[in-house]
Amino acid sequence: MNELVAEFVGTAILIIFGGGVVANVTLKGTKSNGADWAVIAFGWGFAVTFAVYAIGQFSGGHINPAVTLGFAVAGAFPWDQVIPYMIAQVLGGLLGGIIVWLHFMPHFKAEEDAMTKLDVFSTSPALPNYVANFASEIIGTFILVMGLLFIGANDFTEGLNPLIVGFLITAIGLSLGGTTGYAINPARDLGPRLAHLLLPIPGKRDSNFRYAAVPVVGPLAGGALGAAVYNSVFLGKSDIFLFLAIIAVVLVLVSGVFLNKSILKDDAAKMM
Repeated sequence: MNELVAEFVGTAILIIFGGGVVANVTLKGTKSNGADWAVIAFGWGFAVTFAVYAIGQFSGGHINPAVTLGFAVAGAFPWDQVIPYMIAQVLGGLLGGIIVWLHFMPHFKAEEDAMTKLDVFSTSPALPNYVANFASEIIGTFILVMGLLFIGANDFTEGLNPLIVGFLITAIGLSLGGTTGYAINPARDLGPRLAHLLLPIPGKRDSNFRYAAVPVVGPLAGGALGAAVYNSVFLGKSDIFLFLAIIAVVLVLVSGVFLNKSILKDDAAKMM
């Protein structure tokens, strides 16, 4: 299988299982409606596990632009493949979102709350604050990429690596996921968000692209920082990537300050 096709398929599998568990828990009329956060966290962990099992031997099983960027920063992936991988991953996320909609079509129709419908496809903050929301995504993805590099440095019984990675995703979701819904993956959010925009979902709201920078830019900055810190602290490799990653994180957080001011201004104007 071609590497890009593998990333496309793997990311679609990720969203079918991951978006599917969110739909199962939140949409009106499903048999698991109202199940708790742990079900969602484990569902996403299993989603990653089986996606990596499916395509890992063909492409490495990144299924995440932040992982692809992080591995490139760590020197474990060629830079000329970064953008093609990212495009394939986002398109896979789009397909996965469409399949989730098709599977739960009657439940999207039965569900009255437009935000619940959007949450099946994309993440949103528990408390809107761009600085804090960016920080959450940066921290979560920092831990994800560094954790993946830790896992890769250990010897496991052949075939167990994807299962350990799934446990890492579950741990992040259970421990850190309640602030922003832990996208920690730009393709996981942007692809399905595009599906929400394009699909004829009854009673839907706008796709909230005003927030979309958080689950896209935040994970990219966090993933790059995780890889650069791993190289510097654990491997003793000092290079320009650590400096660049720190600058990127600072710029992202500073942009959050301006976004907060802009949105507060817009909200105040709407009230007048």
